[in-house]
Amino acid sequence: MKKRITLPLLLALALAGGLLAGCGGKKDEPTAEAAPGGEKLKKIVIAEPVHSTGYLPLYLAQREGYFQKRGLDVEVIQASGGAHVTAVVSGDAWGVIGGTESNALANNKNSDPIVSVVNVVNRANVYLVAKKGLAPKSGSEADLKEFFQGKKINAGRHGGTPNLLIRYLLLYLGLDPEKDVTLLEPADASTVVTMVQQGAADIGNGAEPQISDGISKDVWGEPFYKFHDFGDFSYSVLSVKKSTIANDPETVQKFVDAIKEALNAVNNDKELAQKNMKAEFPTLSDEAIQASLDRAYEDSLWSRDGFITEAAVKQDMDVLIKTGIFKGDYAYDQLVDMQFVNKSK
Repeated sequence: MKKRITLPLLLALALAGGLLAGCGGKKDEPTAEAAPGGEKLKKIVIAEPVHSTGYLPLYLAQREGYFQKRGLDVEVIQASGGAHVTAVVSGDAWGVIGGTESNALANNKNSDPIVSVVNVVNRANVYLVAKKGLAPKSGSEADLKEFFQGKKINAGRHGGTPNLLIRYLLLYLGLDPEKDVTLLEPADASTVVTMVQQGAADIGNGAEPQISDGISKDVWGEPFYKFHDFGDFSYSVLSVKKSTIANDPETVQKFVDAIKEALNAVNNDKELAQKNMKAEFPTLSDEAIQASLDRAYEDSLWSRDGFITEAAVKQDMDVLIKTGIFKGDYAYDQLVDMQFVNKSK
């Protein structure tokens, strides 16, 4: 279950654009070849855009053997800049973790659309941080508008959810994202700490572990704005091709069952969550790991039942539509299939 980039397409993307995020720990144990009953494991690959605390249920399911006991060998590869979605479209990855809005964009004129089958992160997992010494006077709309004016903002890649959320907020505050601020749009989300530290950006967007990393390096203090307050939001869901659902529903069900078990573990066994955080992010201090988990629990980061609600998808898609990135119609039933969550025990 090592997390290694082994696919030629993703290697080419990585070499061309520096797409690999290097902040996570790698598993050193050999890939398991058989399930407890002796049968050969079925290998599947999941693409992620960045190594994130939000994806802890996925990592925990790997480390604790939830996939293996169901006959699956799951490898997670990192591919930023939108390559995580492209990998599924091209067939180089079996599934992807990311937002429903990314799937909606990829599904345009796609004869085999990507469909979300289980929830993981049910909040808009994006925080805004400011370089040490900078901060809005308050959280009021007027003070936020004044604070943003003229600032350089690391907004993440164009079309990515953090970028969309920042544009959405600026528009809501009455600012023009193209004129009133400078939006920096690096493809690699892991660059945010360095960019703010070096003065390339005044404001950064991020989640854990980047937030705690920046705090520990005295680059910024606590976030001054968090998008979690939007409520239910289909920010990080696990998705597969529609043809995979049709042709191999048994594997999809096994995968969903494992994720639901992991969601239950992360939400209810904090010691187990902490153990897996330490293993997955070995360069983080114990204080940073605890701060990351405290933030996740305080903000109700993880879904408890794996269900993706229509309200969560609407919140996500509204941001996409109101920023002008997505034009046209969408349907919840075309983006989401909850049959496996409903069948899971």
